[in-house]
Amino acid sequence: MNKNNFTYLLAALLVMLLGIPLAHDLAVASAPLIRSLMFSLLLIIGIWSLRGGGRYFTVGMTFVVAGVLLNVLAVNIDSRILFFGSFAALFGFLLVAITFTLKQVAFSREITLNRLVGAVCVYLLLGTIWAIAYSLVDVVSPGSFTGFSPQDGRGWNSEWLYFSFVTMTTLGYGDISPVSATARTLAYMQAVLGQFYIAVLVAGLVGAYIARRQSETDN
Repeated sequence: MNKNNFTYLLAALLVMLLGIPLAHDLAVASAPLIRSLMFSLLLIIGIWSLRGGGRYFTVGMTFVVAGVLLNVLAVNIDSRILFFGSFAALFGFLLVAITFTLKQVAFSREITLNRLVGAVCVYLLLGTIWAIAYSLVDVVSPGSFTGFSPQDGRGWNSEWLYFSFVTMTTLGYGDISPVSATARTLAYMQAVLGQFYIAVLVAGLVGAYIARRQSETDN
């Protein structure tokens, strides 16, 4: 755990999760430019948390390089291939990051600050991955969701992040709703996974704490 500082990944995720909505509300720049910038920052900063991860770092770096290049091209060239390619690279990096981080969090027997930060990162990564999945479903099958603001149009925007985390926390405001079968399936799978993750995480942390106390008592 000491070799892998998940603070970098957490910082990158927070920059993206907070930056995209703020940029949207403040209208500081065009939406595609902001998304490209936030995605690139997530990739560039987040990869440092995978240092010392061997093949995870190598594969992650591949997705970082491909993602940054495709993001830059997608902003300047209107191409569905570049659009899906940039999302595929980001999706790939997120999968590598969540696999590596979850492995470190789940199999560590010590309760450290870095482990707690990693656990938070896994939760935020899950929400981000589902947000991307929702946006791609709506691109492939327009009308899969209802309740979006007319001015936002279709494609990726901050409302996908909002809907994803509202679903994962089972808040269920109802302002945005899945309509198609695929969208509904993704929604209930995310809700189940979100609750399951919290339950397993708490149980793991409590178990590690009890084991440590028991070890200290025996000694």
